Amino acid sequence: MVVKDGKIRLSPSALNLYLECPRCFWAEQINGIHRPKGPFPSLPGGMDLLIKKYFDKYRNVGKMPPEIEGKIEGQLLADLELLKKWRNWRTGLTYQDKETGAVLVGALDDCAVENGKYIPVDYKTRGFDVKEGGESFYQNQLNCYSLLLEVNDLPQPGFAYLVYYIPKDVSEGGMVRFQIDVKKVKTDSEEGLRVFKAAVNTLKSPMPESHSACGFCSWGNDFLT
Repeated sequence: MVVKDGKIRLSPSALNLYLECPRCFWAEQINGIHRPKGPFPSLPGGMDLLIKKYFDKYRNVGKMPPEIEGKIEGQLLADLELLKKWRNWRTGLTYQDKETGAVLVGALDDCAVENGKYIPVDYKTRGFDVKEGGESFYQNQLNCYSLLLEVNDLPQPGFAYLVYYIPKDVSEGGMVRFQIDVKKVKTDSEEGLRVFKAAVNTLKSPMPESHSACGFCSWGNDFLT
C-alpha cells in the first residue's frame, strides 16, 4: 500500500490485483477504494497456522513431514527464528527499488534448502482436487518470493513448491483425512521484478482506463471521476 510518507509498499497479493485489473489496483492503492467483499472464511487461516506448527515439529528434529518426504528437494530451513521473521509481513523479506524507493514485501509460509539454495514452499488448503495447470494462479506470488530471496543474497534455484491440503473424508470423532499434493513450479524472479516495477509505474501515472474484462471496474466510477 502507499504509506503516509509517500513510499509505495506492495505485496504479491497487491500485484495479483494489478495483473487482474490495473484500474482496480490504482483505485485501491491511491484512493482507498476496495473491491466489494463478502464474509471471509476463517478456516483457511486456521489451517495455515496448524500446518505451520505441524511443519515446525518436524523441522525441530531435522526431518520432513512423512507425507512429503521425497517430494520436496532438500531439507526444511533449520533456523525457525529466522523463518518466523520471514512469515511476518512486518519483518518479512523486502526489496527496495533504488530508483523509486518503492518496496516489495513478502511473507513466506516455509522454505527448503538444498545445496546452498533456498526454495520457497507455500501451503494451500483447497476444497477440491487441483486442476491441471491450476498452479498458474499462484505464479506471480512464487515469482515474487524467488525475487525476494535473490535480492537478499539468498540464492534460489528457479523453482518453488506448492503443497496442497485437500480434505477427502471425515471419520468418527471429527477426524479429517487430507490428500496432500505437491507441485513443483518454475519461477522467474526477473518477471516478478518486471511486474513490480510496472505496478509502481502505474501508481505514479494517471488512473488507468476501465479494464474490459473486469467485472468490478464500473462500480467505483462515480467515486473516481
